Amino acid sequence: MAEYLIIADSSCELPNEYIDDERFSLVPFNMDIDGEQIKDVKGIDILELLRKIAACKTCPRSSCPSPDNFVRLFEAAESKRIYVVTISSHLSGCFNSANIAKMMYEEEHDDKQIFVIDSLSASGGESLLAIKAYELEEQGLPFETICDNLTEYRNNITTYVVLDNLETFRKNGRISRVDAIIASSLRIKPLLQGVKGELEAVEKAIGLRKAWNAMTNRIIRETTKLGDNVPKRIIITHCNNLAGAERIRDTLKANANFKEYIIMQTSGLSSLYANDGGIIVTY
Repeated sequence: MAEYLIIADSSCELPNEYIDDERFSLVPFNMDIDGEQIKDVKGIDILELLRKIAACKTCPRSSCPSPDNFVRLFEAAESKRIYVVTISSHLSGCFNSANIAKMMYEEEHDDKQIFVIDSLSASGGESLLAIKAYELEEQGLPFETICDNLTEYRNNITTYVVLDNLETFRKNGRISRVDAIIASSLRIKPLLQGVKGELEAVEKAIGLRKAWNAMTNRIIRETTKLGDNVPKRIIITHCNNLAGAERIRDTLKANANFKEYIIMQTSGLSSLYANDGGIIVTY
């Protein structure tokens, strides 16, 4: 029996070595694409999902796990310490759902310590927190110390996003129709950065490669200033764009001092919003 359990919603991508580890569990989002209900579970066919998104005549939408989904995991877990990592509360109600579940469980039980943390990010940002929770637990630290360390670690996570296709963002009101048309017609690609849990455009470039260059240049400048305090790990998640992810990784390897580079395919939920070709970088 694992002494602890790390739960995340399905925006979190896990490296292969953790996918079947009993200490990790993912709670799926639900996606609605032209009325078809699709659960974001392990093994989902991303290419088929992207095909359906591209053909979708209505606005693709997602819904977060209900509190009951989390409560059932709390009840079934033999672990006494549970960490729940959610997508940014500015992007979804998942954080609120997990907190309600925690309160519901604790009203009737006092046998577990549960910590719910808003990643203020998504995708690789959640992955960073889940892996960090694992590493801190393996050090044998007290539960309260781990919670404090995770909060401090979360506050220093940086998220960058470059999208090739802005349609899902536009349809969900994340970007104006005019901006989406301009980006599509002139090949202007915004570089988005996570700011207090929301995405803001910080630069615009003509074409994907120039947008990638703008992103890597920012990362190199920012981490160079940190000297020996450069984060250990950087995660690059891509939506059907391995070549782009590898290009970004290789540029950073040649110019930055991260010790570990992780590349992963986006989950179903992240793919729904990143769309074909999108790349998310977190460290």
